[in-house]
Amino acid sequence: MSGRPVKRSLTLKGHRTSVSLEDEFWRAFRSIAQEKDIPINVLASEIDVARDPETGLASAIRVYILNWYQDKA
Repeated sequence: MSGRPVKRSLTLKGHRTSVSLEDEFWRAFRSIAQEKDIPINVLASEIDVARDPETGLASAIRVYILNWYQDKA
């Protein structure tokens, strides 16, 4: 496990934004997007729209990933 977040750019509603996630979360995020057969930016936009405004996007993505795999278990 790398431990250190890696910052990458995503496009949400036509605007670029940076999100910092650990490599393991980036891999899981891409895997979920592939499984849903949608681009990672579309999945990020879905999460962004659904999140509480008080919750940061990176945190919302991590929780989404956790819930995705818990629901599959």
